[in-house]
Amino acid sequence: MSYPAADGYPWNLWLNAARRRPSGAALALFHTETRAEIERDYDRVLFSTPVRRMADKTQVFPLDRSDSVRTRLTHSHEVANLARSVGLDLVFNRGLAAGLTPALRDVPALLATIGLAHDLGNPPFGHQGEAAMGRWFAQNYARVFGDAPELTEAMRQDFLRFEGNAQTLRLLTKLQLINDDYGLNLTAATLAALIKYPVGSGAIDQAKVARKKHGFFQSEQDLVADVQARCGLAPGQRHPLTWILEACDDIAYSVLDAEDAVKKGLLSFSDIMAFLRHTAGEDTLVTQVCAAAEHEHRRYRAAGLSPAELNDISMQTFRIRAIGALMQAVADTFLSQLPAIGRGDFNQELIAASPAGALLQALKACNWQHVYRHKTVLKVELTGFVVIHGLMDAFWYAITCRTDAHNPASARCTPLASYLYQLISENYRRVFESPSNAMPLRYREAQLLTDMLAGMTDSFAVRSWQQIQEAGFSSTLHLGVRA
Repeated sequence: MSYPAADGYPWNLWLNAARRRPSGAALALFHTETRAEIERDYDRVLFSTPVRRMADKTQVFPLDRSDSVRTRLTHSHEVANLARSVGLDLVFNRGLAAGLTPALRDVPALLATIGLAHDLGNPPFGHQGEAAMGRWFAQNYARVFGDAPELTEAMRQDFLRFEGNAQTLRLLTKLQLINDDYGLNLTAATLAALIKYPVGSGAIDQAKVARKKHGFFQSEQDLVADVQARCGLAPGQRHPLTWILEACDDIAYSVLDAEDAVKKGLLSFSDIMAFLRHTAGEDTLVTQVCAAAEHEHRRYRAAGLSPAELNDISMQTFRIRAIGALMQAVADTFLSQLPAIGRGDFNQELIAASPAGALLQALKACNWQHVYRHKTVLKVELTGFVVIHGLMDAFWYAITCRTDAHNPASARCTPLASYLYQLISENYRRVFESPSNAMPLRYREAQLLTDMLAGMTDSFAVRSWQQIQEAGFSSTLHLGVRA
């Protein structure tokens, strides 16, 4: 749908609902289509297999047996909810894109979609999984890259700095196949807004908030250039609504990871209040949020609740107060900074530029000191690290041990390699073997390895590594001792 710019901003481009694959003859439907194109994006993502896999992917606590602790799926639904709520507030209460009727539906729907999809490319075991994958390539640099002079440095960095954000875009546009090479064929607006860091690994700039990581692989750089142009964005410019996504992601994991830590008994409600007051007690908003939560805590204590119940309900109250304050700050700051965001020269995250910055930073510090570095978390992360490296050893052997080094579809050179290769998802192998894949062969081999690993869930990765070991694979025997 096309409509004029509103409020002096090119919303007609920022909300471009065109798809990369033009629609052909319409299929016969059993109902009248009532959804806008961007609303349909949400449904395409929601019903896709990678979303369901997030139910068994780590948020903070790997392989946790508690049903109440958040997974990557519950985190993503919460981010989607927060982002959608900000969108509704902006278009219905604050006059964003005033006079632009389609934006009333498109803005909240787009924000919900990118909130749901933003972590789809994360490998098992959370951010430690990303680090483990990058370290494997560093440790095996000579084997993987030593005889591949055709690879640019940016191509190598795609793997040495493996990014779940970049894998998300690849998953939705290349790997989650319907019947062609367009993946879920999402709208240009959704794809552009999904890219948190709109630069490749050769253009990372730590001085720029939106360029501190790479948000796409070299294999998707033409696709990114296309959707950015369609949305009126300069190369390297973050989509305006992506700033809201990033803020909601920060809110969700900062507040809710602390709530999960209390649920697991790593901290108490009083521990968190004391930390926040000690770290940022001079900040007005921190003082107000803590005071409101502590007031309710005292009332609950008078009800004679058990310590576990008291911690639980008090953290729920804190969560409500903190998220409310942070969400208001996001909407206020987005509107005040929209001129700079629209020009592409805004260089702070929304919350950092808002009065709620001290609250968020104190929560992050609390989580880092008392949750993410807790020995129970580190112990299971170590297990994940060992599993990921073992799997990468095995699948690299399967991918590269073939009878014709120049033909990726040729037979594997041993029965074990054939068995392991068949364990790799068929759609990933299809993309790897496709004659239309224009990337250098060594890049394609490394990318098939990362496609497979990133698509695994936590428990599937553990089971697969056990199964591969039982089949007789040994890293030392089949790959040689690492340098």
